[in-house]
Amino acid sequence: MAIVQVENFSFAYPGEGRGASFDMGAAGADAGRVAAHDTEQTSGWALSNVSFSVEEGAFCVLVGPTGCGKTTLLRALKPELAPAGEKRGCMRVLGRAVLEDGVAVAGLTARESAEQIGFVMQDPAAQIVCDTVWHELAFGLENLGMGQDEMRRRIAEVAHFFGIEPVMRAATETLSGGQKQLVNLAAVLALRPRLLLLDEPTAQLDPNAQRQFIFMLARVNRELGTTVVMATHAPEDAEPYVTQRVELGYVPPLGERAAVRVPLAVGQEPTPSTPSTPSTPSTPSTPSTPSTPALLVKDAFFRYGRRDPWVLRGLSVRVSPGTVHAFVGGNGCGKTTLLHLMAGVLKPQDGRVLSPHADRQVLMPQDPKALLVCDTVAEELAEWRARCGYTAEDERRVCARFGLDGLENRHPYDLSGGQQQKLALAKLLLADPQLLFLDEPTKGLDASACADAAHMVRALAAEGRTVVLVTHDLDFAYAVADEVSMLFDGELACTEPSATFFARNLVYRPHDRSRFFGALAACEGRQP
Repeated sequence: MAIVQVENFSFAYPGEGRGASFDMGAAGADAGRVAAHDTEQTSGWALSNVSFSVEEGAFCVLVGPTGCGKTTLLRALKPELAPAGEKRGCMRVLGRAVLEDGVAVAGLTARESAEQIGFVMQDPAAQIVCDTVWHELAFGLENLGMGQDEMRRRIAEVAHFFGIEPVMRAATETLSGGQKQLVNLAAVLALRPRLLLLDEPTAQLDPNAQRQFIFMLARVNRELGTTVVMATHAPEDAEPYVTQRVELGYVPPLGERAAVRVPLAVGQEPTPSTPSTPSTPSTPSTPSTPSTPALLVKDAFFRYGRRDPWVLRGLSVRVSPGTVHAFVGGNGCGKTTLLHLMAGVLKPQDGRVLSPHADRQVLMPQDPKALLVCDTVAEELAEWRARCGYTAEDERRVCARFGLDGLENRHPYDLSGGQQQKLALAKLLLADPQLLFLDEPTKGLDASACADAAHMVRALAAEGRTVVLVTHDLDFAYAVADEVSMLFDGELACTEPSATFFARNLVYRPHDRSRFFGALAACEGRQP
């Protein structure tokens, strides 16, 4: 029985689709794979003539380039989250019609949808509604009117399953992005849905947590019979468990992808350095130690509440000018807190943070929507024009370089997560900063976009600018970082040159078979 059935589904956001021509053919299944490729690139339509079905009990991954409509399609499968816009085609979920000839129908009641279709969003903070983890896990169960005894049992089961017992009484606002995502997953699975929809669920998890989560998700699929449909840019992580793959949008072979350069200085085209790959590693040049660092953290202590445990305990780090410094570590180890401390968003309870470029520094937060406050993409890029002195032509140029041309009139919240990430970074780069703080800069980006971001970050360093980034993307860190620091237990476990760090590490290692390195090689004009 097909638990999801999509027939010739097309979708356009308000004002973008009417009158546009479109044509997308759906190929038949081949070894569990369903392909949906654009036969012509059609402006206006976020999705065009998509057809596929998912059998009950399947583990299906939904893949495609950034901005191809994966999030839009997932949300359309859950009636209360379906985006507003022009629709065509038909959809059936759990054997009930939810869209017929482009018209939404009430085939599922609100309770049935809430109880039987679980959804985990790309942005974990957007899904959390309660002040503590315990209340967050209980929220959905309480709304279904579940009894106290059954509620406690289900909460205990999922808390143990995800290993979140130590933070059950913690305030949700103090959790890291990865911890918030685990709480969201636990809260959804407590409802025991038949269909579980996940939008990039591992994007903010550390490498070990990613593997554990995928394994647990496979257990949920295999042992509980829950159907899983997961949008991802890293399908290889779930390859041993996947029974079906849906490819959305046309993805050109790596050799056909043109190199995209995104330097910081508008109108300037520096030649970026060539990042290394695991098969041909190179040792980054060790910068000479200048008398004045780009950033200095000295004996910093920080905690969120007077009675809370220390998040950072006597941490010291020095960042050299014109380098890329990456911070890695497990979820909840304090990476984002440290980044906010260095950027001046937070103040240490003890210790010092010294930055000679405090007047020319920018921070891209983990949630890019924190920077998006206007009604259109064009207005976002123009917001700081008078203050920073760039021109409308600069905005058009950076828009094209980030692949946002054609989306100028789109509301930022109608963009995909990866497109929001690009827009936030483009907006910051227009300010011409000397010091950049980036929190998970590749979250939501496909392999090709990550390769472009790698070239951009190396170009920034080549211009003499300094980049400090927090990431779980070890391939990206390996390619761009001059130095890597690993956080553990509120302190720095080590700070080493990139090649040394990855060569000696047991867990934090790049993936030799990653599609990112293939895209990176293609952008350099080399065969992967």
